[in-house]
Amino acid sequence: MKIVVLGASGHGQVVADVLFQMWTKGREMELVGFLDDDRSLTGTRILGLPVLGTLADLAATPHDCLILGVGDNATRARLYAELTAARKRFVTAIHPSAVLAPDVVIGAGAVLCAGTVVNPGARIGENAILNTCASIDHHCHLGAHSHVAPGVHLAGNVSVGEGALVGIGSCAVPGVSIGAWSIVGAGAAVTADVAERITVAGVPAKPLA
Repeated sequence: MKIVVLGASGHGQVVADVLFQMWTKGREMELVGFLDDDRSLTGTRILGLPVLGTLADLAATPHDCLILGVGDNATRARLYAELTAARKRFVTAIHPSAVLAPDVVIGAGAVLCAGTVVNPGARIGENAILNTCASIDHHCHLGAHSHVAPGVHLAGNVSVGEGALVGIGSCAVPGVSIGAWSIVGAGAAVTADVAERITVAGVPAKPLA
């Protein structure tokens, strides 16, 4: 299976490393390289992989599956929609050190980084990011294109809406809902529901003025 990583910046390199780790654990795959719209990267090598061109070069790049190495949720959602409409297939990247309950449901194109823990009944939406050492407790739901940053801890039955960003080191108490396309600031403690498309921060988390 030939895989191309779309995006060669920091997050793209993390995604490529997850795929490398999967490959060393016996998964049959070939990492073809990166495509990135920063033309200055074309022809260079990152993590030993070539940057083959820009996203416009995808049609000329041999591949079976794709994965998005783009950190910005809105951009990642747009690209996923465009490429899915073009009938492109997405691979799911799960680091070998991730601990997953057997009934966890994970959508296409999702990335689960090193040290993540996902407990029973949880659902991870398509194209979502569960970043380094984050923990998702029982029956949580992460919406499509959401990003749970490194070191986040979600208690049981937490809902994270589509495209939401839960910032590094933050946490959420059981049963709360974090609205679609909202942002939870770094280190925040979410103790009540968060509306859609707002930013909250602090302990407890409050909307920013």
